[in-house]
Amino acid sequence: MAEPIDTSSPADSTIPAAPATPSQRSPIANIFMGPNGIRAGWRLLIFFVVIAALSACINFTIKHSPALKAWFIAHQTSAQFTPAGLLTSEGSMVLLLLLGVGIMALIEKRSFADYGMPMNEFLGKRFWQGVPLGFVMLSLLLGLMAALHGFSLEGLAVRGPDAMKYGLLYFIGFILVGIFEEFSFRGYLQSTLASGIGFWPAALVLSVVFGAVHLGNSGEAALGAFMAGSFGLVAAFALWRTGNLWVPIGMHASWDWGETYFYGTPDSGIVATGHLLNSSPHGAAWLSGGTVGPEGSWLVFLVLIIWVVVIHFLFPARNAVANQLAGSR
Repeated sequence: MAEPIDTSSPADSTIPAAPATPSQRSPIANIFMGPNGIRAGWRLLIFFVVIAALSACINFTIKHSPALKAWFIAHQTSAQFTPAGLLTSEGSMVLLLLLGVGIMALIEKRSFADYGMPMNEFLGKRFWQGVPLGFVMLSLLLGLMAALHGFSLEGLAVRGPDAMKYGLLYFIGFILVGIFEEFSFRGYLQSTLASGIGFWPAALVLSVVFGAVHLGNSGEAALGAFMAGSFGLVAAFALWRTGNLWVPIGMHASWDWGETYFYGTPDSGIVATGHLLNSSPHGAAWLSGGTVGPEGSWLVFLVLIIWVVVIHFLFPARNAVANQLAGSR
């Protein structure tokens, strides 16, 4: 008996089936699926569930490991930052975040680069473009405060090898802070929410949340939290212009490092053990920031405006197609 002749070409079998359009899917499927795959709201829900599950696993491991439990208890950040406490707390949160986003990347068939943080550029050119920008803007803020008699420096607090040791350890710690806060709020969450409501609406929502989260810091005030949320918009603008989170991460890390270690000012009311310079606020809290630190000064908003202008000139606008892709990742 003759076998039927296969009239299809080899290429036909390699062409993937076109994704179903909304009209071809069932009403129930359309609740979960949109033009970018799983709808943004469901992806965010899955992400938070994954983070909660991973957090529970990590906490269980720590609780049932006496050595780890003792380490975490001994190095919890309280009234003062310490290098060990910062590295422990931020390192564990970065690990949790990378695991969570890694699982979502597998589910969504994407990479970290799709969420704005290409790992092949880890601490590369873009990061080092952001580092001086953050430190210079902080120095400008403190310079303005000093010119108005709201801030003064009072000499070295540590010297020699200790200064180098603390400087390096705090810099590593604040890189972890930058990675955690930027890759969560301006990375996965920004990318996912933007695919549902657009880049700038997502940036605004997440900046409000980012500022509100800072109210949980001991010693934080409403103005400092509002400043943190405003910085979120500046970081989003840097992401919009570069398509890359390493610039905001560099800015974030150097600002915190300068504030906490180099100038020795409070950060959300917390000071650091082993800071380089002794400094003091003077006068009204609206000028000096008071016990909150420089982030509590009204002058910070002038600096943020200058920051946006500098980013505008340093990083030319990308074309409309690139920005559209950034908002729909």
